[in-house]
Amino acid sequence: MDLGIQGKWALVGGASKGLGLGCAKALAQAGVNLVMVSRGDEALQASAKLLREHGVTVLTVAQDITTTAGREAIFSVPGGPGQDFDIVITNAGGPPTGDFREWGRDEWIKAIDANMLTPIELIKATVDGMAARGFGRIVNITSSAVKAPIDILGLSNGARSGLTGFVAGAARNSNIASRNVTINNLLPGAFETDRLRVTFEGLAKKTGQAMDSLIQARKKVAPALRFGHPDEFGHTCAFLCSQHAGFITGQNILIDGGAYPGSF
Repeated sequence: MDLGIQGKWALVGGASKGLGLGCAKALAQAGVNLVMVSRGDEALQASAKLLREHGVTVLTVAQDITTTAGREAIFSVPGGPGQDFDIVITNAGGPPTGDFREWGRDEWIKAIDANMLTPIELIKATVDGMAARGFGRIVNITSSAVKAPIDILGLSNGARSGLTGFVAGAARNSNIASRNVTINNLLPGAFETDRLRVTFEGLAKKTGQAMDSLIQARKKVAPALRFGHPDEFGHTCAFLCSQHAGFITGQNILIDGGAYPGSF
């Protein structure tokens, strides 16, 4: 399927590996030029080199997207579109796992800053330009824990739920939606990523169980009996960014192999 977005510009956060890289890869395959952002420069450069093989322009910004300085660097990268991105994929590393009794105000503010306020700042900076040009796609990578909270992910549960509530309102603003600009959330379940490994490490520490046993048990939770692959996630993201998805907005799209048991 031709996604109809060849030649457009996308900003992808957390793009050096995992789900962010899966999204960047699928967009590059669709002919989209990229500004890839990640804190680790070595992995970022290696990933960018691979994606340039698709014949698109790939720029890199080795910065922390959750900081004001990091976002300024993104919008001023030489050869980039400034703030005139057609597609924005917000994605920042999740906060640490743990017991909510151990977290103070500083931990909560850091989580909210990264997983709620940073996406909102990126939306604010780009959405009006998208509306003026008559095309825009914003996809926030959140978590299946928004629908089915996980006790050791309290910081993530809280911060990402706040973003979900904000997007529910902003996406339905008629000055945005009527101008072919959509804002949606992608809620990943268990995917083969470093983040999943860290989560299992935290759970193993908390329960005293062997990590491999926890992994095998978790795979059985989903009817698919496996973890997802970042490429699968990326292709779903790319469709949401396509010309064909203009009537999908304000949605929370769960990708979890059927693990969530509810009807809604």
